[in-house]
Amino acid sequence: MASMFKKPREHINLLDAGAGVGALTAAFIEEITCWKNKPASVSVTAYEIEPLFTQYLTETLELCRVECESAGIKFHAEIVCENFIESAVTQLSATLFTPKASKFNCTILNPPYRKINSDSRTRQLLRTVNIETSNLYTAFVALASRLLDSGSELVAITPRSFCNGPYFKSFRKTFTEIMDITRLHVFESRETSFQDDDVLQENIILHAVKEPRTDRRHVTISSSTGPTDELMSIREIDSSQLIRPGDPDAFIHIISDELEHEIAERMKRLNKSLPDLGISVSTGRVVDFRATGCLRLEAGRNTVPLIYPGHFDNGYVKWPKTASRKPNAILNTPESEDLLVPSGVYVLVKRFSSKEERKRIVAAIYDGARFTADRVGFENHLNYFHQNGHGLPLALAKGLTAFLNSNLVDSYFRQFNGHTQVNATDLRSLKYPSRSELEAFGSHISDEFPTQNELDYLVEKELLKMVDEEGVDPIRAKRKIDEALGILKALGLPTAQQNERSALTLLALLDLKPQTAWVDASSPLRGITQMMDFFSQYYGKTYKPNTRESVRRLTVHQFLDAGIIIPNPDSPKRPINSGRTVYQIEPAVLEVIQCFGTDEFERCLRAHLINIETLQRKYAQEREMNRIPIKLAGGQKFTLSPGGQNVLISKVISEFCGRFTPGGKVVYVGDADEKWMVFDEEGFINLGITVDAHGKMPDVVIHFQKKDWLVLIEAVTSHGPIDPKRQAELKTLFACCKEKLVFVTAFLTRKDLTRFLGQISWETEVWVAESPDHLIHFNGERFLGPY
Repeated sequence: MASMFKKPREHINLLDAGAGVGALTAAFIEEITCWKNKPASVSVTAYEIEPLFTQYLTETLELCRVECESAGIKFHAEIVCENFIESAVTQLSATLFTPKASKFNCTILNPPYRKINSDSRTRQLLRTVNIETSNLYTAFVALASRLLDSGSELVAITPRSFCNGPYFKSFRKTFTEIMDITRLHVFESRETSFQDDDVLQENIILHAVKEPRTDRRHVTISSSTGPTDELMSIREIDSSQLIRPGDPDAFIHIISDELEHEIAERMKRLNKSLPDLGISVSTGRVVDFRATGCLRLEAGRNTVPLIYPGHFDNGYVKWPKTASRKPNAILNTPESEDLLVPSGVYVLVKRFSSKEERKRIVAAIYDGARFTADRVGFENHLNYFHQNGHGLPLALAKGLTAFLNSNLVDSYFRQFNGHTQVNATDLRSLKYPSRSELEAFGSHISDEFPTQNELDYLVEKELLKMVDEEGVDPIRAKRKIDEALGILKALGLPTAQQNERSALTLLALLDLKPQTAWVDASSPLRGITQMMDFFSQYYGKTYKPNTRESVRRLTVHQFLDAGIIIPNPDSPKRPINSGRTVYQIEPAVLEVIQCFGTDEFERCLRAHLINIETLQRKYAQEREMNRIPIKLAGGQKFTLSPGGQNVLISKVISEFCGRFTPGGKVVYVGDADEKWMVFDEEGFINLGITVDAHGKMPDVVIHFQKKDWLVLIEAVTSHGPIDPKRQAELKTLFACCKEKLVFVTAFLTRKDLTRFLGQISWETEVWVAESPDHLIHFNGERFLGPY
């Protein structure tokens, strides 16, 4: 984020709204102190209302001051302990008697993510400055952009949901009128960036400049799986590809590679809207919790079918669904009349996809002819296509369902939809084949839909007329990548190598282009650079040249360990770290892969796995051999996983306990692999403690009955010690404990201790394993003991 700021400035006035402990400001300061043309001064305004954070924010800003002064930059900082929205609205509504808005030329944001109720005071405040939005994160971004001077820069990390949909339309249009987006980075995984915040969409970082948007500007789009993924793809597009000129909804299309560009180009061939087809799409009318009195678990007298997403079955609705917890029927009464639609043929689309669902758009046909009811209810988690409130011709419905279920549409939809919801507005924004084309296409579909591969082929052939054209077929390319992922999983590669990077590496080593059959896989000699050139040329994935080492370290090394590839078969004496090193698929593995997609694959795979140990099992065995044996005072034995803080935990149990808590009982030990390695549930109950499974436990807990103490020990390696914040957390976690609490931070060496001296809380103890007979007491009238 910090590296995205490009414009050199003599004086920087930085806004960090929702600053937390100051991580973003610190990154910004670290970045600018390395600039060739350093600014003369930096002024930081940091908004933060959480008192627990502000004490750390103060320390961060003091460190920033020291860093700036050492670089010859004047530094000034102000912490504003006010609600940012209230403060910004007040400034933007300035009158003769109120302060004018502060003007900033840089802002860096990680705004809070939370819905804003339409009748809340926050929503009312925003409306006074003409900001209409439904979430705090877009409110923060909108206000921050208003507080910027012309030509200023904004960088923010947010969920991707603002890119489409009706809820953020006003924000999109207003924001893109005053801010020109120049850079976007996409985190493709829904879980890696905001995994603790229940954010069910992809996340992005955006850089924008406060100046009128121009369709001629280049926008740089990069993507990676998550923040720690070192392999980043880069692509440049025109602004007109990001936001289509004349689009009334101002949808933001994020096209991060050449495959996605090809998909967008294919969809451009379609130019029909739903009104052109004489079709409408609406959201299901039945909100079940509001209509509980009308719902029935099973069909009965005076009921009609009630359709949920769970009734979808291979392109059709299968009703009723036995053994379902959801109702199957709804009463057909005057009270429910407005919730029902006439029986007929409708195309249904799920409004929400689960995290595990491979596709974002999932469609199915409700065919009223298959049921006896004259009306039907569609639950609110469905969208339904109709003609003036009535059903569609069956051939049209089949063609439309097949089109919506194609990977082409699903892949295109993801370019502007980055979350789990498919709104009716999103479906209206799509372009479609003509009605006659959909009807002709649908007339060839029987009572069973074709397989996904067959369906994708038919869409290309019948609706896009592109099967025989030259160039990369993006859907075929994506399918080939998915198949390569399946092979890697079958070969036993660990989860860390079951990703697109590893799939592309396998395809490059097999010289498998999107149109090449698996039976034609070969085994060329290829170095890392040649592999990456293959990614770019045939699969549209262009990575930075300096990420070669990531491919080598995070994929090729594991392929070597698994016996999938051979290094330097042309020159076995060549050092593996040579710049001329090449790799080749192992012959036996090639034979297995050439059988993929045939009836022989499973047999060949089993035979291969009998003769070669899978990497997954090998890693597990090595890990088991290296586990750390532990024996408690009572004779109980167990092992800890190797590495991390567990070496230190073993020393705490074997050396600290006997010296400072003799006769004490170890009631809890955490492990890097298994949090509750030792957990004496009965012991905790006797102490009056109910442990929250989600609570952040210390590494070791000892009940020292002799002195009525509960000793809480943190083993410090890469993470911090018991500082004031952690001490407060532990006091809260063990607030119901009958015994007095003792806090101990353990270090392996004195050198480790010196790194954290400034953070250790008063009224705690420090123990260093290399000097096991001594304790360091941080202040107070007693030595080891509770306060």
